[in-house]
Amino acid sequence: LLRFYDVNRGRITIDGVNIRKIPLDELRRRFGLVLQDVFLFSGTIRDNISLGHAEITETDIRRAASSVHAERFISQFPDGFDSAVVERGATLSVGQRQLLSFARALAFAPEVLILDEATSSVDTDTEILIRDALRQLMTGRTTVAIAHRLSTVQDMDRILVLHKGRLREVGTHQELLAQRGIYHMLYQLQYRDQEEREVVR
Repeated sequence: LLRFYDVNRGRITIDGVNIRKIPLDELRRRFGLVLQDVFLFSGTIRDNISLGHAEITETDIRRAASSVHAERFISQFPDGFDSAVVERGATLSVGQRQLLSFARALAFAPEVLILDEATSSVDTDTEILIRDALRQLMTGRTTVAIAHRLSTVQDMDRILVLHKGRLREVGTHQELLAQRGIYHMLYQLQYRDQEEREVVR
């Protein structure tokens, strides 16, 4: 989608336009990307949200952080948005790093959002906070989410189930549960495991 490499067969279009015909910098400006492994660099929290882009204002930064609940933990630091972040965000929790990546994506106001295993490494309590943040992030924009954790995708308009490299099922969360196929089996397994963990606690 971002043309880090081109497809060998078929084509990818945005609003009917082949992405190969869109200038690369323009194409990439349209996308927001949130990955499982968040890229954070040495600098301030503010720098890590704005990436040094002058067009991202202080208002944009604070609004984005507030919308995805990142401001909750940022405000607890003595220096707030001026707090230092070490390389790869090593002093932050996994959930805090992920919320910063959501704030960064929202600050740039992308037309299309790509979430690649964005909640796979967080605990259940943090995931609840992140799911609400995702609702804010996805509002008004096309979102493509790649996930093994089904709670990340169950509110999506359309879910595609891939198994062994093939498309096996398509539908909404409720439609796929009703089919009692692969999605239903995975859902049962994930939520049974979650219930068992809660009983143990």
